[in-house]
Amino acid sequence: MPALSPRRPADASCAPRRLFFALTLPPALCRQLVAWRAARFPAETGRPVAQANLHLTLAFLGNVGAAQEQALRAAAGRLRQPAFDLRLDDCGHWPGAGVVWLGCRRAPRELLQLAAWLRDRAARNGCYQNSLPFHPHISLWRQATRPVALPPDTPGWTTRVSRFGLWLSAFDNGRVRYRLVQDWPLRRDGPQ
Repeated sequence: MPALSPRRPADASCAPRRLFFALTLPPALCRQLVAWRAARFPAETGRPVAQANLHLTLAFLGNVGAAQEQALRAAAGRLRQPAFDLRLDDCGHWPGAGVVWLGCRRAPRELLQLAAWLRDRAARNGCYQNSLPFHPHISLWRQATRPVALPPDTPGWTTRVSRFGLWLSAFDNGRVRYRLVQDWPLRRDGPQ
């Protein structure tokens, strides 16, 4: 997927933006996830994450100034790592956070390396990184603070991951909206 907005709008050059690195999910997979969620969970589970907002966060950056953003983009452009397959075969609930999620029982080594590399670059550029271990997941429901009956199994979707992106989180018309700012291919060539 090409970059949607490689530069900041001129009027926003000084205002920090709430950003994160994430894996973009293929549209067909997002449709399958939404259909599976609707068939397996009652509506009162919580607030469903909009199909357009489904993603797998690699590194949350928080409010980022223009200079930080440019440094992070430059770092992301230098990353050299091969593409990999991601199998979504686990489901869980974090009641304290109010999140029902879909993830992987065994995260691919390449996914863990990608997240670690991006989190390291984020920390080096002044973005606070949580000390909790990385748990790759896709949030399906938010505000799910009551007990949730989880499905006994998942379809075990597998998708090829060949790109990662920088995303903007913005509040729009009373809802959080995510927008891809720029993305980069995963590839082996060149130094890391």
